[in-house]
Amino acid sequence: MKRIAAAALMVGLTFAGQAMAEPVKIGMITTLSGGGAGLGIDIRDGFLLAIKESGNKDIKVIVEDDAQKPELAVQIADKMVQSEKVDILTGIVWSNLAMAVVPGVVGQGTFYLSTNAGPSALAGANCNPNYFNVAYQNDNLHEAMGNYANTANYKKTFILAPNYPAGTDALTGFKRFYKGALAGELYTKVGQTDYATEIAQIRASGADSVYFFLPGGMGIAFMKQYSQSGISTPVMGPGFSFDQDVLGAIGDAAIGVKNSSHWSKDLDNAANKKYVAAFKAEYKRLPSLYATQGYDTANLILSAVAKASVKDKDAFRAALKEAKFDSVRGKFKFGNNNHPIQDIYVREVIKEDGVLTNKIVATSFTDHQDAYAASCKM
Repeated sequence: MKRIAAAALMVGLTFAGQAMAEPVKIGMITTLSGGGAGLGIDIRDGFLLAIKESGNKDIKVIVEDDAQKPELAVQIADKMVQSEKVDILTGIVWSNLAMAVVPGVVGQGTFYLSTNAGPSALAGANCNPNYFNVAYQNDNLHEAMGNYANTANYKKTFILAPNYPAGTDALTGFKRFYKGALAGELYTKVGQTDYATEIAQIRASGADSVYFFLPGGMGIAFMKQYSQSGISTPVMGPGFSFDQDVLGAIGDAAIGVKNSSHWSKDLDNAANKKYVAAFKAEYKRLPSLYATQGYDTANLILSAVAKASVKDKDAFRAALKEAKFDSVRGKFKFGNNNHPIQDIYVREVIKEDGVLTNKIVATSFTDHQDAYAASCKM
């Protein structure tokens, strides 16, 4: 009887060990080609760095390029969920792609963790227990700059953004906190590269400042043309418009520009210092905001995998919600709608050791939660 009991115990331990080492399949759909490729590459690189650092051999990451096309992103998601049987999806950069993919994915019971896109439509009444945004809600960084514009005593700001969900969320967020008048408000085409018409409108508007959200190649094109136009009206933007992925291409025209972010390489905490050094060593460049969001997302997943089987949906969801990982942002927690409650900073573009980068100059918000959480019933 003792031998039988011992054998049963050994079998139980073996099964428990197998459960603990159960492979986790993560599907990453991100933009690796075209004008927005730099954003997806950074997300991928930050995410894979965290997985590599963990040494966890039971996590398999499948990466595919959505080419910034919603229909392709949907096809890839369907294949990953139905054929590849992934446990988690992540990686989408653009909010229009997220809106095409996320509702169907979480509706099938698959977890989706956002490394970037945070459309308002997924933060309020349509929140979902299987959807976690590890980055921000789209409005947040723009709200911070609307707040900053007041402290900078701007009274007549011209605002512009691309005409897609993140663009409308951006200007909505800015206006939510900005108390001055608007010299103009424009929505441009996604992927636009010629801003002569918009710059002429800014010149004629009498604006005392310009706020723009034009991620990736759009922002590079706008800033180069704006600088060449000779207009002296100061510009400001969210971190996406002045982060490491675009500063080299924009050049010295960006120096002195204020921008908002929930992360900066000079944040003084041990996890951030380790991360910045590791990213530079691995990729021979400074990390961007996008890379950082990928890195934090991977570490959140790793923290949940250490506590619960991804096959036990309730336990794994609870482990994600607990968010017990060392975020490079310092403190990190989720609100009721599974979006971060976090500090948001004002940064200034500087040149450091011959490289354009950012430093924190102020804190715009402390423990900031998005405006849509109140409509989420979770």
